[in-house]
Amino acid sequence: MLELKNLSFTVDGGERGTEIIRDVSLTVNDGEFFVITGPNGGGKATLARLIMGIERPTDGQILLNGREITGLSVTERARLGVGYAFQQPPRFKGMTVRRLLSLAHGNPLPEDVCCEYLTNVGLCSREYLNREVDNSLSGGEMKRIEIATLMARDLDVAIFDEPEAGIDLWSFSVLVKTFKSMSRRKHKSVIIISHQERIMQLADRLAVIADGTVADLGTKEEIFPRLMNDLNDNCGFREG
Repeated sequence: MLELKNLSFTVDGGERGTEIIRDVSLTVNDGEFFVITGPNGGGKATLARLIMGIERPTDGQILLNGREITGLSVTERARLGVGYAFQQPPRFKGMTVRRLLSLAHGNPLPEDVCCEYLTNVGLCSREYLNREVDNSLSGGEMKRIEIATLMARDLDVAIFDEPEAGIDLWSFSVLVKTFKSMSRRKHKSVIIISHQERIMQLADRLAVIADGTVADLGTKEEIFPRLMNDLNDNCGFREG
């Protein structure tokens, strides 16, 4: 279980800092498919980076399975079972996809297991298994390979930052099923930052982050209709 308690994050700037995250408290349960959504610039990505340890909170606590991890580094959190998929995944010239999956897993993986991970993210294993993770791959291909590396790890919490970006519709349909199954295996918790309606509709719970705070929180059945109403109110055409 992941717990955020009164989490705040301020960026220094002149005499007064800019508050990006303000007093956010959330709990993500074991096996939960938890979606964070909200307007651009509202603090969603920053919150994910705080959970992973890429940024350090100005105030508050982060607990994983009852253990405080607020002061731990990215590496230490990774060893405890927290994983993060970036919007723009890093590239590794000279390293094959198969080798990267094995490194993520911690031990050499059999070819058939590597192929299963790649299939689950919509990639043909015969075409990608021995390719290098370099600039020859598109952004969408890199995104899917990074998602596969998180699947290869034994994670307690897997965080995906807008995984749908740059992915074609067919592959996206495959990924939607994969994300849902991840949260049902080994009590893994899956946190996804997304504006995508199909992903939000799969959530066990949704959190709306706006202006650095939790603007709304609840089950999909509670939150999704309110989101759609807000969208229609803000985007509807009015006669003048």
